[in-house]
Order: sequence, then C-alpha cells, then structure tokens
Amino acid sequence: MPQFALDTPLVDAVGEKVAATLARAFDMATVADLLAHYPRRYARRGELTPISSLPVGEMATIVAEVQSVSERPMRQRKGSLIEVVISDGVGTATLTFFGQKWRLQELRPGRQGIFSGKVGVFKGKQQFAHPDYELFDDEVEARVTAVARSLEPIPIYPATSTVTSWQLRKIIADVIAKLGPVPDPLPEELRAREQLLDARTALVQAHTPVVPEHVAPAFATLRMHEAFVLQAALLQHRIQVRQLAATARPAGELLDVFDAALPFERTPDQIAVGEVIAADLQNEWPMNRLVQGEVGSGKTLVALRAMLQVAQSGGQSALIAPTEVLAAQHVRSIARMLGPRLAPELMPTLLTGAQPAAERRKAALRAASGQARIVVGTHALLSASTTFADLGLVVVDEQHRFGVEQREALRAKGSSPHVLVLTATPIPRTVAMTVFGDLDVSTIRTMPTGRAGISTFVAPLAEKPGWFGRVWERVAEEVAAGRQAFVVCAAIDAEKAVVDDTDDPGMLEDGTRTRTRWGVVQARAMLDEHPSFRGLRIATLHGKMPADEKDAVMQAFARGEIDVLVATTVVEVGVDVPNASTMVILEAERFGVSQLHQLRGRVGRGSVPGLCLLVTEADPDTAARSRVEAVAATLDGFALAEVDLELRGEGDVLGDAQSGARSSLRLLRVVADADLIAQARDEAALVLRDDPDLSRHPGLASAIARRLGEDERSALHRN
Repeated sequence: MPQFALDTPLVDAVGEKVAATLARAFDMATVADLLAHYPRRYARRGELTPISSLPVGEMATIVAEVQSVSERPMRQRKGSLIEVVISDGVGTATLTFFGQKWRLQELRPGRQGIFSGKVGVFKGKQQFAHPDYELFDDEVEARVTAVARSLEPIPIYPATSTVTSWQLRKIIADVIAKLGPVPDPLPEELRAREQLLDARTALVQAHTPVVPEHVAPAFATLRMHEAFVLQAALLQHRIQVRQLAATARPAGELLDVFDAALPFERTPDQIAVGEVIAADLQNEWPMNRLVQGEVGSGKTLVALRAMLQVAQSGGQSALIAPTEVLAAQHVRSIARMLGPRLAPELMPTLLTGAQPAAERRKAALRAASGQARIVVGTHALLSASTTFADLGLVVVDEQHRFGVEQREALRAKGSSPHVLVLTATPIPRTVAMTVFGDLDVSTIRTMPTGRAGISTFVAPLAEKPGWFGRVWERVAEEVAAGRQAFVVCAAIDAEKAVVDDTDDPGMLEDGTRTRTRWGVVQARAMLDEHPSFRGLRIATLHGKMPADEKDAVMQAFARGEIDVLVATTVVEVGVDVPNASTMVILEAERFGVSQLHQLRGRVGRGSVPGLCLLVTEADPDTAARSRVEAVAATLDGFALAEVDLELRGEGDVLGDAQSGARSSLRLLRVVADADLIAQARDEAALVLRDDPDLSRHPGLASAIARRLGEDERSALHRN
C-alpha cells in the first residue's frame, strides 16, 4: 500500500476530481492542507442535536432521527413530493425531496443519521430542501459491534454546499489510513515534559478517534504545534533580519535644527520611543519596529524624526499610507512641521497612482535621483517603476490596512532598509505576539497637553426615535459657534448598498439590519432640506471621487470653508482639522469597535472640546449594540482593543492580510490561549538560540515551510 507524506499533492492522494473539488472549496493543495481541516465538533450515534438552534439561511449538519414520512402529488408538475419529519426529541424539522420516490425506501421512521443542508423556513417550520444525508446502519450490525460503534465519535467538519461533512470524513479517513511517518515539529524534551502525543498519532486521533478520550490529547498536541510553529517562524524571521547588513544612520544637525524649532515639548513617551528608534537606526542591522499609539499621540512626529536621522547621511525615507487623502495630508503636515529651513532640503514628495502622468513622472524622478529624501505615497510606491537612490527607512502607516507582503515589497526597493510600522489601532498583547512577533513593539500612551478631549454619546433610535432630530440641532449649534462637523455614513448610496442577498429588511445575527438606511447621498439630501442647516456650507467626500477632487474638499474643510462634511470612512485616518468639534456616525452598529474609535479621533484634536454622537437603530442586548455602547463607555483605545477581540473573535481582528491565509489561526484563540502562545514563544526562542537555521530540527523546519506557504515565505525573506 502506498504511503502519503504531508507534502504529497492531493491529486496523488485522492485523485484529480476530488482534489479539484477540495481546492475550489477550501484552497487545499497537499495532504497537510487536508489534515489541517480539523473537525469543529464530534457527534455520536444516538446523539440528537437541538434542532431549535439551527441557523436559518446557513449550511448545517445535525444528527437526528426520522419520525415520519409522507408522499403527495405535486401541483405544478409531474411526480410526487416526499416530506420527511426528523426530530431531536424536542423540536422537529422537515426534509423535502421533489420527484424522488425511492427515498421512501431509505428514510423509514426510526432510522438515525447525519443530515446536512441549508436551513430554511416554510410555514413557520424549519426545513431542509434536498439535503444530503448518511444513515447509520446500526440496525443491520451485530449487537456487539453496534455497542462499540455507539461510543465512536463522529467528526463533524466545516463543510460547503459542494463538499459535505461526511464526504470530508470519508476522504480524510482514507488518507489517514495510508499516512506514512510524520516529522514532529516539537523537540522531544518538550513533548515528553508536556505529555504530548507524537505528530502522527495526534492527527490520527483528531480525525479518526475510536473513543471520546482520544480527542482531548490530540488537540492539546495540535494546539501546541500551531503555537510553536508560528512563533518559531516569526522568531526565525526576526533573527534572519538581524543577520542582514544595514547602513547605520547616526543623528546629526538636521535633527538638532528640527527639535530646536518645535513649538511644543515632546511627551515623555514620544521622547522614550524616539530614543529607542534613534538607537535602532545606528545599528548595522535593520530596525524592524512597530509603534502603536492612540489617535493624535504623536506617532507621525516620532516617524518624522526618524526620517531626519536617515536623511542626515543622504538616505531616503518612503512612507506608505492606505489612502490618497491620507498620503496628501501627510505630505502637507510633514512640510509644515519641517518648516522653511528644512522642507526645501528634504523635499517631501507625493507619489500616488491618481496623479496626472506628468506629475507622477516628476515625483518618480525625484525619488530615483535621491533629490526627494522623503517620499510619501500609496500603493504606487510598490510599482516596479518606482525606484530610490538610497532607501534607508520604510514607514508603513496604519499597518492594519496592509499585509506582510506589501511591507516587504517596499523594503525590497532598498538595501536592507530600516522598517518602522505605525498603527493607531491598539493591538492586544497576544495579537502583537501572534501576528507581529517578528517586530519589536513600542507604545506611546501619553497624549499631548492642550487637547480638550471628546465626549461620546449613543443616540438609541430603537428606543428614542425623537433623538434623531436633536442630533441635527446639536450639530447646527456647534456650527453656529464657529466650529465644523463630520457626518459619517457606512455607504455612498443606500439605494445601491445591500449587506446580503436578501430583499427582506430583516436583521443579521448580531442585530444589524440587512439593508443600510443612510448613505452619503441620502444624508446630504436630508441635510439640504433640514431647516436648521439653511445657509450652512455642506460638502461630500467618498472614495469614488477623483483624487484631486477629494484632496480639494479636504483642504477646503481644513481651511474652514466647509461647515459640515458628509463622508464615508475615507476620513477614518490621518485627517487633522483642529476646528472640527463634532462627529455624527449614522448606523454606528455597522462599524467595528476600532473603526468607531478611529473615526471619533478626528474631533477634539485642538482646544475645542470634541463631541461624538453614535446614532444607532440596533436593539438593546444585541452584539451590534454592544459594540456601540463599548465605544461610548471609554476613550482608552487599548481597553477597546481587548473588547473588540472578545466581541469579534480573533479571526476578524487578525484578518488574512495580516498573517496570510495559511498562517492564520486554526485551533488557537489568542485570548483564551495567551499563556500557551507565550510558552510556545519561550520554547521556540530556546531552540532558535542554539539552532537558528533549524538544521538539527528538520521536523520544525518543514512544518514552518508548510505553515507559511510559498507567498508568505518569499515575503518574509525578501530583503
């Protein structure tokens, strides 16, 4: 019998047709990919799953018993309709089959099995139309065998409409039966100390357990595998970066001139983080540092001082921002902070894909010649046509908008340049350890003095619809006092924005309505007709507008020529208008916790007190409402980051862009498994200290290669 290795292509293990189906459904390519598709739970023959908890509109797999079967002719076409009622002893659901009379021979009352399909509702009762099923054959087994099999856990896998749970169970069981030796990623000493299984046994017991007691040890082992391999990969990359040769960038006159002209004192955190970065830049290996800090805490100042230090030796800095609006604003604010003495010397230059061709060529020439020692741009900086004379520092603004590969693609345009990553989205400790483990992390917590702060209130329209009118009166009062306001919407045009494919204005599972009510178009039309807004200067801003038009609107708003700006989340980051006092967020339940916190940070940036009104129609006691209430309860972004993680789960918080689809977490939960992840990091550090290239740990080296995949490996190892 042929034996399969983890690296065996699926086409060799399961055949071309099945391999193609698995590739389309789950992006699987090898036996390792297949065996990393773990059961989400286990059923047992005789176990009846509560039907009442089935999610309507989603694929579901349940264990149930046939209660009754009936047949009746169809009205509109030939043949009969078979209706089968299944029960869990408490609730019932109906299975319907059209023109398949032979089902009567299989689905007899008393038969138990696994049923899978999309859950629907018909006449108030749950229904599966043409479900797949697998019936248990206990009734024809010998009694002894039946008793033994009644104890055997049945793996229930995450499935799709094209690949059912039991199809996966059969495919995986067939592959497991032919699985050869599996290299162990864990050191023998660690495995023995923690009483973990060997790698092959863990996979066998996870997928084909004979008794329930097999499951827990298998997953304890596999969870440690996941933590250990990911931490080892991140730490190994960190070691490899430090082995690269970088140009040391000592500070000098440029930084002295800049600091002497600063019209304010730097905060203690700005000073402390600045000193760490200054020391990093003088090393002969590349800096790889993440700086996290609240909105307005001074991350841009810290980054600009690093750029000046690099410029001292003639080096260039490239700052990549997620939007054209933010990139343009960065160039203006950097030029303003540098002042008339330094700006002409460093020539901060904007480079985006939306610039006119002649302007873009001119900016690209400044970057290539080294004339521009600070280049700010969007994804255009990653273009093959963008080159630098001496790229010494890469600054990535708002890291959550970019993936690892984009960061490394920009880094590849220099000779091992230093990297500084900025984020105003505070990162929980475990997430930082899990996703940014290859970076050193610094935090700016103290805020500059002289800011008036922000008050946040929820306008709960579900209970108090009259508050909607008061929101606009309050905005008009602020404008009458000489201030400005943002109104943020979740869509450009509500008529064209549908959250899902239903026509029903119903509710999503978290309590959010399926159809958005307010887009920029609708909000602008409403304000144009509102009595309190007569004579006010109202403008709109969204991502579909031409770049020059967006920039013109933002500059006009910054100059005070616009009273109320109705916008999408294009204003989420980097927009700095000290006179803007009020932020109204319509349908606030449609935004995440971190996004609401970022948006709120656009006001209260000067001496004018900030006011944020979170308008929501979400009902109390729903997850959607909880997000909104959480933001109103605190201004502490670090506390909100933990709340966000708990409310959304790390799958959404991490996202594929941050870690790569193959290296995202499968078994671990970064909150619940924080101690395990920390332990794995310490254990991996010990291994890498003595064996940095893992020549004596081939099982771990091959596991890292499989875990990250080709794209992630090439991204991590670019220099």
